[in-house]
Amino acid sequence: MKFTCEKAKLVSAISVAIRTVAPKSAIAALEGIHMRVGEDLQLTGFNLETGITVRVEADIAECGECIMPARLFFDIVRKMPDDEVSIHVDADWKVHLRSGISSFSIMATDPEDYPELPDVAFTNGIRIPQNALRELISGTIFAVSQNQARPILTGCLIEVDNETITMVGVDGFRLARRCYHTAEPTERLLKFVVPAEALREVEKILEDSDEPATFTLGPKHILFEMGASTLVCRILEGEFLNWRRVIPDFNPIRLCANVNALTASIERVNLIVSEKLKSPVRCLFSQDCADFRTVTTIGSAHDVCSLSGDGKELEIGFNCRYLLDALKAVPTDEVMLELSNQLSPIILTPCEGSDYDYSYMVLPVRLKAGT
Repeated sequence: MKFTCEKAKLVSAISVAIRTVAPKSAIAALEGIHMRVGEDLQLTGFNLETGITVRVEADIAECGECIMPARLFFDIVRKMPDDEVSIHVDADWKVHLRSGISSFSIMATDPEDYPELPDVAFTNGIRIPQNALRELISGTIFAVSQNQARPILTGCLIEVDNETITMVGVDGFRLARRCYHTAEPTERLLKFVVPAEALREVEKILEDSDEPATFTLGPKHILFEMGASTLVCRILEGEFLNWRRVIPDFNPIRLCANVNALTASIERVNLIVSEKLKSPVRCLFSQDCADFRTVTTIGSAHDVCSLSGDGKELEIGFNCRYLLDALKAVPTDEVMLELSNQLSPIILTPCEGSDYDYSYMVLPVRLKAGT
């Protein structure tokens, strides 16, 4: 195997592929990067759960494949001079790397034991702009459960119908939903759950551009294609929460707020709250105003934020962090707060006239007298 590649392109490709390399595995080959040279250069990292393959333009002199020691390979190429990198792997798996005045010799291994990635047909995929898919992920993944007791909730639900692509994350205390309205009919009806870990890798690969990304659903796996990179992972099995039934349909109190102002008020009150000193923020919604208070063993905090609407003197408690996570995910400058009573969740939705389609739900915390 022999090829030459620009250093910057090679470093970028390795940095993506190495994310799914298994740090420790019963299959030694999975601790390395699978390098295949054919029509182009392909680098693959795989941990039996998620696999990433990156294609790189290279000047190919001789085809072949091998397993490169992942971290050492990355560190060497990253530290080489900013020039073209020439790599030659001989019949004894000895790798010769050269760039400018620098040269290295390391050992690769036989790729025979490297498992095949799951086969998902590259047909009937759903296309969506990369920036839109990234917004769906970033706008929901923070609400995914960390509790392995219900594995299905450790991923995001993706629903596809003829006109929309919806993503939902839920952990039992909050719910996040983002929806993308497609420019053209999808002519598909799909429903599946993708592990959060895989979606985080997809989010890192996606670019802030209108270039298309495609995801294709197989019997047990999902394949994401993003430019020169592909990611394949197993979908989660089980019954996801019926999220439409848990969001209240009727909320008589509707208040419009500036997202930055509301976030700043809650962040100030949250300064005396920590993981060890958990205490809910006490929210009193009145006419065109929200009053926030909290008390911990450190002290007390109070802040006021202007709103638009009548809160009808509703007093309700919330976990500051959950409320802040939802506000930080809101893509608009203004947000509608929908409330009903002390025991019902708060729903964050777009104010009238917005082109965005989202909803964030946070369950209340029961308040104690004097807190």
